[in-house]
Amino acid sequence: VKVFFVICRTPVRLAVPIGEACCAYVLIVTAVYWVSEAVPLGAAALVPAFLYPLFGVLKSSEVAAEYCKDTTLLLMGVICLAASIEKWNLHKRIALRMVMIAGAKPGMLVLGFMCCTVFLSMWLSNTSTTAMVMPIAEAVLQQLISTGVADTQEDSETVEATEDDCLSGMEKESKDSRYPTKRDHMICKCLSLSITYAATIGGLITITGTSTNLIFAEQFNNRYPDAKVINFGTWFIFSFPIAIIMLLLTWVWLHFLFLGCNFRETCSLSKKRKTRREMLSERKIHDEYIKLGPISYPEVVTGVFFILMTLLWFTREPGFVPGWTSLFEKKGYRTDATVSVLLGFLLFLIPARRPFSRAPRTPAGDSAERDPDPMAPMITWKDFQNLMPWEIVILVGGGYALAAGCKVSGLSVWIGRQLEPMSGLPPWMVTLLACLLVSAVTEFASNPATLTVFLPILSALSETLQINPLHTLIPATMCVSFGVMLPVGNPPNAIVFSYGHVQISDMVKAGFGVNLIGVLVVMLAIMTWGVPLFNLTEFPDWAIARNVTGSL
Repeated sequence: VKVFFVICRTPVRLAVPIGEACCAYVLIVTAVYWVSEAVPLGAAALVPAFLYPLFGVLKSSEVAAEYCKDTTLLLMGVICLAASIEKWNLHKRIALRMVMIAGAKPGMLVLGFMCCTVFLSMWLSNTSTTAMVMPIAEAVLQQLISTGVADTQEDSETVEATEDDCLSGMEKESKDSRYPTKRDHMICKCLSLSITYAATIGGLITITGTSTNLIFAEQFNNRYPDAKVINFGTWFIFSFPIAIIMLLLTWVWLHFLFLGCNFRETCSLSKKRKTRREMLSERKIHDEYIKLGPISYPEVVTGVFFILMTLLWFTREPGFVPGWTSLFEKKGYRTDATVSVLLGFLLFLIPARRPFSRAPRTPAGDSAERDPDPMAPMITWKDFQNLMPWEIVILVGGGYALAAGCKVSGLSVWIGRQLEPMSGLPPWMVTLLACLLVSAVTEFASNPATLTVFLPILSALSETLQINPLHTLIPATMCVSFGVMLPVGNPPNAIVFSYGHVQISDMVKAGFGVNLIGVLVVMLAIMTWGVPLFNLTEFPDWAIARNVTGSL
C-alpha cells in the first residue's frame, strides 16, 4: 500500500518537461517492483506500457511494438521443439543413457548427471531441465539409501586401511536421520546441488538457453543494429569452452566439498571396486531405461528436428564461410527465429504415427493405450501452451520498452556522462566490477529483471569510456545467471531445495565457490579467446555511430 501511494504522489513532482527525469522515474518504479516482487514480474513489466505514454516519453503504439520482437518468435519455435522432446520422453532417454555410461560410482554418477543436465539445459529451460532430471536422480538416491544399512560393512571393505578419513565418513547418522550413514547424506547433497549448477551452466551455452541470453541479444541488436556480431554461432563458440571449464571445476569443487579428495575411490570404473549398493543403483537406472522400450517413431522425428534446427542455426551466417542465407537474393530478412518458427510449425503438421503403421507407443511407454486420432500431430496447441513462458515474454518485452525509452529520452546518454570519472580504469577492471555487481544483486533479485536494469547502464558506460560494449555486456549477461547461493536465487535452486537433501548453509557454501568459479572463467574467456572473436581491442564503428546519434 505504501508503495502504491508513493507511486501516485511522485509523478506530480516529476511531471516536468524533462524527458530524462520522466524516463528515470519509470525505470526506478519498474525496478522496485521487479526487485521487491510486490506484483508478478510479468505485471511489473507492463508499467512502461502506461507510464511512458502518460509522461510523453513514447507513444502507446511505439511502446506496444517493443513487447513483441524477433526473439519472441525464436522462443516460440524453441518451445515447440521442447514440447515434442518432453511429450515423447526423448529427454528422459538421453538422461538415462548418459548416466548409464557414467556408472554408479559416486564421483562418476555426479559427473554423469551433470553432463546430461548441461546438454538438456542447452535446449530446454533451466527450470524444465531441473524438474525433469531431479526425479531420476531422486530414484537413484532412494535406491542408494534403501540399501545403505545392509551395505555399510561391504563399503568399508573396498576402502584402503590407510584411508581413515573415508572410514570416519562411513559412521552412522543418528537414529532419526533418513540417511544410513553420513557419507550417504553427503552423496545426496552433492548430486542434488550438481543438477541445479549444471542446469545454470548449460543455459549459458546457447542464445536460447536462458531468458537472460535472449534479453541481451535483443537489447544489443536494437541498440546497435549495425553490429551483426551476435548470433547463435558466435555465442556458442564463445560460451561452449566456458561451460566445459565451469563443468569440470564445479564437479571438482563439489567433490572436494562433499565427497573428499579420494577421486580414485569415487571415480573408479573398475567393476572389482563396485559395491552391492552401486550395482543395485546401476540396475535401477537400467530398469528405468528398459521401461522406455525401443526408440519410437516420434522420438526419431523429434531427434531429426533437433539436429536440423541446430545445423541451420550454425550454418545461417557462420562468418568464416558464406551461409545458406547467401542463396537468397535479399539479405538480412532471415534470422534464427525464421528457422525455429518454421520447424516448430511443422511439428503441428507432421503426424505422430509412422505412415502405413499402427499407432505409436504413448509417451509413458504403455503400448496398451492408443491415440484415437490416426492423424494426431507430433504436438498440439495444448502441449505448446503448457511450456510457453508467457510471463518471460512480457518481462522481456518490458525490458525492451525500458531500453527504448532510455534511448529516446536521452537518459542513457545522461547516465554515461555521470560515469565519466571511471574513464581512468582499465577495461578489464570495469568488466570485473560489472560482473561482481550483477552476480551479487542477482542473488536477491530476478535474473531477467537484474539484467534488464543493468544493460542500458553498462552500454552507456562502455560508450562513454570508449570500450567495446561487448567487453562488459557479455560477461555481465553470463554472470547474472550465477545466482546460485540461495533457494530464491532462481527456480532450479528452489526445486532442488524442495527435495530436502540440502540446507541453506550447504547452498551458500557450495554456491559461493561456483559463483567465484563462474566469474573467474568468464573473465578468462573475455580476456583471451573473446578478444579475436569479437575484436574487443577496438572501439567498433557500430558503437561510434550509436554514440554520435545518441549525443545528437
